[in-house]
Parts: sequence; structure tokens; C-alpha cells
Amino acid sequence: MCGYIFSYNRDENILERKAQGQKSLTLINHRGPDQSNLYINDDVLIGHCRLSIIDVEGSIQPMCDPTNRYHLAFNGEIYNYKQIRKILEQDWQFKTNGDTEVILAILVLKKDYLLRTMEGMWSYVFWDNEEKKLLISRDRMGKKPAYYSFQKDGIVVASELNALINLINEDVTEDIDSTADYFKYGYYLPGTTAYKGIQEVLPGHIATWAPYDSFYQESFWELPLNSFRGNKFDADKKLRQILIDATKKRMVADVEVGAFLSGGVDSSLIVSIMNNDLNIKPKTFTIGFSDHDYDERKYARKISESCSTDHYEEVLSNFEIDDLNELIINHVGQPFSDSSILPTALVSKLASNHVKVALSGDGGDELFCGYQRYQARAILRWYTRLPKILRKNVDKIVKLIPEPFTHHSSSLVKKAHLFLDITKRIDAETPYIAPVMYSKSEYRELVPDLDNCGHNPVNLKEENKLDDIKRMMYADALVYLPQDILLKVDRASMAYSLETRAPFLDSVLIEFAFSLPIGWHKSALKGKKILHSAFKGHLPNNIWNRRKQGFAVPVHKWFREGLGDELVNMTHDIASPIRIEFLKKLINEHKCGARDNGYRLWSLYTYFLWKSKSIKPVS
Repeated sequence: MCGYIFSYNRDENILERKAQGQKSLTLINHRGPDQSNLYINDDVLIGHCRLSIIDVEGSIQPMCDPTNRYHLAFNGEIYNYKQIRKILEQDWQFKTNGDTEVILAILVLKKDYLLRTMEGMWSYVFWDNEEKKLLISRDRMGKKPAYYSFQKDGIVVASELNALINLINEDVTEDIDSTADYFKYGYYLPGTTAYKGIQEVLPGHIATWAPYDSFYQESFWELPLNSFRGNKFDADKKLRQILIDATKKRMVADVEVGAFLSGGVDSSLIVSIMNNDLNIKPKTFTIGFSDHDYDERKYARKISESCSTDHYEEVLSNFEIDDLNELIINHVGQPFSDSSILPTALVSKLASNHVKVALSGDGGDELFCGYQRYQARAILRWYTRLPKILRKNVDKIVKLIPEPFTHHSSSLVKKAHLFLDITKRIDAETPYIAPVMYSKSEYRELVPDLDNCGHNPVNLKEENKLDDIKRMMYADALVYLPQDILLKVDRASMAYSLETRAPFLDSVLIEFAFSLPIGWHKSALKGKKILHSAFKGHLPNNIWNRRKQGFAVPVHKWFREGLGDELVNMTHDIASPIRIEFLKKLINEHKCGARDNGYRLWSLYTYFLWKSKSIKPVS
């Protein structure tokens, strides 16, 4: 795993650009502390910092072809690179043993069909010195980042926002349309960022640019919506083999591979496959919480014991502003509302003390209908058919019961509050793009000037052909997964120079999962049915049957214990589109127990944190 920068600019002298490039590489050194290099000529600068996983001693980047015409900087891993290399050997004399040169050979030889066969995670820049042409690409699901910005007649590209901003020779400003998206969803939509004039290459796309020419992106992969031809028994058998193969592919490394182990179904299943099917007993890593409602260590320990792993644990007990500052300001580079980035960073730090690579269970919920919002949407169909007066009375009764500050998985009252919250947000989620944080009326109260602002997702094309739940899964896979989950894991793990790999995000598995009937994914109240039937013997029943918990953080307590007051104080000297009276209302509701607004307040907190340190006031 690595980081890279690219800059095309004919106006600056080489010494100035070199100093600028070295500073940008320093800002992403955590992505690749093993090696750092710069290539620079009259108009182009390409920088790369490397975390050595495959071909540890070789594969130095930026890598060039024998003629010095083509240059490649690559971030990621290609798991089937050895198979692709065999196809290329008759046309290319390989000098290294890694996956980087395989990509270089594909691009130089213009064997584009082989790009579509690559299995892995990647982002790369490829520069042709003769034609003055740049290619930028991201993997199918957007596991690896690629940000870009146009500069006069040039362009800059980087793996992280801070490194990119350092390459820009002017002040950056807030994009209000993106801010509107952030307060709806808690993150930014594909292709956009918090900054005006800074975009990201879309997942599953290749972008092409040349000086004084147009910039365009074309898709090399779209999530297909085929129908599986076979019976349930065939599907179970095929799913078993695909996920085992996907896990095996992700063991390709010249260093030790460990695994995250939360105690939930997805990470437990990956560890079980490593043990039962691949005969590997990995080091496993778990984060616990001092708050019992959020702590899953006992489940993780049971899986560790059954698989005889070398198990490590750490506890997240308190909120540390310095930790959040480091993650949001120095790594994410823009507001981010998913508080689970804190334990993700802590478990990554723990793992990085023992391994360079860790497998994770990311993607299992999106592919196999694991989120409780899918079940809630199904119940909502029934609920909305009830008489309006009955629903109104139910709403009144539930509101009278104080909302407990516990994890929703352990409280029926909490679930009732959350369900009624969903009923109020349903209009704002139609058509479904991603879960929203506010109803339409609440959103107008929070940011009244942003009501008509925002972007439309450019990568949702097939969702209207699907039924309600399948459409949610499709949108979550293409929006929520890359913009929240994968961004969080990439930045939190790379902050500690740890590479994470997700077997559930194997392209064969993704396409297979979306080919299955929705009834094979979920029952009336529970998802992941086919995972259970295909792998029933891999995990004990108490893992399969336990309530879904997720990697939640007790932010509700933090905002009752002083963080709420700190949030109000942050707003005094920072211009924003937020209506402070409504923000205070959210805090008061939260403190008196009328409503758990913890995750909403967290999104506001990280926004003001970012504004205070990274951006000029809104003009």
C-alpha cells in the first residue's frame, strides 16, 4: 500500500516544484514509510511513498519503462498479478517480481482488456512523456483514493487531500453544494469533495487528461444486475467457493497477513475461513469499549479461541480531541461524520505493531442485506398501511418514553425511537441515495440556505429498475460503501501504515451477490440468510443469532459530558450556513434524554473542527 502525487505545471522552476513535491510526500509518508522517491522533469513531477508488501526489495516507484517514456505511480495490490504476468511474458521482459510492473506492461503494451481482469484494489497515475497524456484509474469499488484539481493549463493529483492542497498554488475554499450533501448524508457524494475545484476520480473509472485538451472519465466496470440461474443449493455451494477463493487471493504477500476480528458475523467468518479452509492461524485484533453496551470482545475471544489465533485487544475508553484532530485534519482532510473512524484507527494502530496487512469483513452488510435499515424499510411498508390516527398515537406514546443512551441493539425503546425517526425521514430518502440524517423539515431548520443546494450522484444508473430493498443495497454499495466505509478504513489504517484487504469486495463475489433474489438475502426481520446457510458450520450459533451491533462509539455520553458545550463554543467565531438555534435545540434534546442526537452532533462537531483548522470562512 502506498501514496502518490502528480503535478503537471510548466510555470514553476524545477527546484520550486521539487520542494513542493517533497513536502506533499512528507504529508502522506504514513501511507508508505518504507521508501520515497520523486521523478521530475521540465513539466512533470511524480512522487511515490511505498509500504512494501509484495517484492519487498524491488518494484521501486515511480516506475518507468526501458525507454523512459512511460512512468507509473501505483497504490494498491493486484491479487492475480502472477496469472496476468504469464500472459504478458512473451511481449515484456520483466525485471521485478511485483504487481507494479505488471500494470506498467499492460499500459505500455496497450492491452486494455487485461485491465478488466485485474482483481484487487488500486489507484494509479500513468504518464506518457511523448504524447503528454495522463491516465488516472481507481478500482471497481473505490477502495483506493485519487483526488485531482485543474491548475491553469495543468493538473495535480494525489492520494490524500492534504498532499493535493499543498500542490495547489492558491487558497482553497468550501464547496457549498458539497456542504449541503454532507449535512444530508454525513459524507460527500462520489466524485466530489468538501473543496471547490477539487474532485475525485469515480470508482471503476479511468480518467484521461492532456495539456490544453479535455478531461474525461470512462467506466471500465459497472455493477451488473444479472439473475442467478440455479437453485438455492447451487447458490450456497457457489458462495462458499467464491468467498474461500476471495480470501485465499488476499493472502498474496511477502509479509505476514493478520485479520481484524470484531466479533460480528463478517470478520468472524473471514477468520474462520482462514483457519478452517486455508489452514492459517492469523494474528487477530480487536477493539473493545469500557461501555459494556458497545463492547464485543467476548464474541471476538470465542472466535479467536475456536480458531486458535494469536489474539490482541485494546480498549477505547475516552474521547481524545488530539486523536480526532489527527484523523480528520491530517488524514481524511474534510468533515467526516462516522465516529467509528476512532476505533478503526485504534485497531489499525494495534495491528500495525504486529503485521503489515490485515483482512477485514468490510462489504458483507452491503452485499448480503445486513443493515437493520433494510429490515426497517420492509416493516415500514406494513406500518404505513395502518390508519393515520393509530400511527399518530404510537408516535405520541413512544415520544413520552425517554430514549435510553445505550446501543440500539440492546434496547427495544431505542429501536422504536429509531424506527419512528426513519418514518419521518422517508420523504428525504426518496429516491434512495443513502441514509439521511434529518427529515426535510429538520434539514431546512438546520441549514435553511442550503435547501436547494447539493449534487446528484453520477454513478447510480440501474437502481430504479429494482425493488425497494434491492435498490437500497445497490445504492449503498455504490455510495455509502466507498464514501463512508472504505474511506474510513483506508485513512484510519494508512494513518498507521497498515494495509487492509476485504475479501467480501472481490468482484466475482460482488456480482454474484447482486444476482441473487432478495428472498435469499433476507427474511422479514433478518438479513444474511444465504451467508448463514452457506457457512452455517463455520461459526457458532451465538454469533449467527446475535443482534447486529456494528462498530459503534458511545458518542452520546461524550455530548452529555461536555462535548455539547464545546460544540456550541466552536460556533462562536466560525462562519457557517448552520442555524445555531437549531443546533442548540439538538443539544438540549440530547442532554435531557428526549432524543439521542449523538451521531448528528458528531457530524456538526467534525464540520466545525475542519472549518476551524482547514478552510476560510464562507463568503
